[in-house]
Amino acid sequence: MKKKHWYDYLWIWTIIYFALGFFNILFAWLGMIDFILPLLIALFGGNKAFCNRYCGRGQLLAKFGKCSRNVKAPGFLASKWFRYGFLVFFLSMFGSMIFQTYLVAAGARDLGEAIKLLWMFRVPWDWAYTAGTVSDWIAQFSFGFYSLMLTSTIIGLVVNVLWKPRTWCSFCPMGTMTQMICKIKAKEKL
Repeated sequence: MKKKHWYDYLWIWTIIYFALGFFNILFAWLGMIDFILPLLIALFGGNKAFCNRYCGRGQLLAKFGKCSRNVKAPGFLASKWFRYGFLVFFLSMFGSMIFQTYLVAAGARDLGEAIKLLWMFRVPWDWAYTAGTVSDWIAQFSFGFYSLMLTSTIIGLVVNVLWKPRTWCSFCPMGTMTQMICKIKAKEKL
């Protein structure tokens, strides 16, 4: 039997993250760890150790593998054009979230206390934030970021059920970015 390491339990982090954000949206900021750490590991380590070892979402999807049909995913999901296209789409959604945060910070828009599932469906989430606790822009970022994290996890779970466990990992935007960084770092070494 394979010896378990501390990082084999990081799937619990994903559950804790969503549970905390469900009750207090300001915990959504903790998700920035999952955005910054993979990039730092790729930049300074020159590898995808985060994806391969430390990604709590990937581990959680593997845990849900029993719910998978265990069917090979369509090849286009791992193709360059789809991966980079999804990365561009994902970054545009992230950019839109940042712009909405800016508008709230500038006073041009009121705080929207809602989560947007799949970037389209507005779900009121006002129980998870007490107005005035922090600046409105901080709360706006929290709602937007939690929406992004929840949406990408839902997409991951859906493709997990439709095909093999961790199918999401084949086109994950963070994985695509870290792979790009690793390729650049490998070329620099030549």
